[in-house]
Amino acid sequence: MSRAERPEEEKKVRLRACRLLVLDFDGVLTDNRVYVNDRGEEWVCCSRGDSLGLAMLKKAGREVVVLSTETHGVVAKRCEKLGVACVSGCGDKGPALEAMMAERGLGPEEVAYVGNDVNDRACMERAGVAIAPADAHGEILRMADLTTPQKGGRGAVRQVADWMLETGDGNAEAAEGPARQKETP
Repeated sequence: MSRAERPEEEKKVRLRACRLLVLDFDGVLTDNRVYVNDRGEEWVCCSRGDSLGLAMLKKAGREVVVLSTETHGVVAKRCEKLGVACVSGCGDKGPALEAMMAERGLGPEEVAYVGNDVNDRACMERAGVAIAPADAHGEILRMADLTTPQKGGRGAVRQVADWMLETGDGNAEAAEGPARQKETP
């Protein structure tokens, strides 16, 4: 069965099994707009809900990495504030994702990728679960296993976090994380 033919619930089960979530920055953690003043200084807009979702994932033991072609310092600063790893300024994201997976000893089935534009194509193909925000480029929407109802920078990442932490019965996963085990006396 191809990726596209899998039922949505199966895709969400696969997402819950992922240990690494890799995110594009612009258009995923931001609303894909850049504000520029007359001095050339740039600002972007991010969602606090997305930030909370990332904190929940980290608390549950999931690793999050931002992978961006952007070299502007705002990417690194935002990642620093969120406490997530950042790989920025990479020209070709596909090999960068492969290197991340190899460094961690992860197979594609353990990796989810959220992207919004054609420069995310290679990562969407390599990840076990490919996800797009609602306002992603049409080609990326067609490639995605899952599409969030929210737009990039407006809660899409929070939705992914909620899906990843859902236990299958509609409840959120306990804070101990996906690898928790019962203690025996």
